[in-house]
Amino acid sequence: QVQLVESGGGLVQAGGSLRLSCAVSERTRNYYTMAWFRQAPGKERDFVAVIVWSGGTTVYADSVKGRFTISRDNAKNMAYLQMNSLRPEDTAVYYCAARQTGYRGYGEAIRYKYWGQGTQVTVSS
Repeated sequence: QVQLVESGGGLVQAGGSLRLSCAVSERTRNYYTMAWFRQAPGKERDFVAVIVWSGGTTVYADSVKGRFTISRDNAKNMAYLQMNSLRPEDTAVYYCAARQTGYRGYGEAIRYKYWGQGTQVTVSS
């Protein structure tokens, strides 16, 4: 069973930056689509960003577009989420997700079979 482990979360002031990492126990090239979701207390798990295969295709939620950048390094079995200009509303637990095939429904959490345990990001005002 593949394991995804997120790291890099923490407490940061508004306007600051964090870089989240997702370590995958198997070759990430086996996972066509990798994504980041986030979940704030009392809310649903929301799509943040997705990256397909070699990184040629990326899509972002409107709320993070222009501030966050998703990337992956298949040689290192890693995925990343660079978060800049953070806002208090970005506060949430951030999850890395992966699926082996397909891109359809990339923004729907139910489409992903593999998940990490999450990392907390807290942005103070």
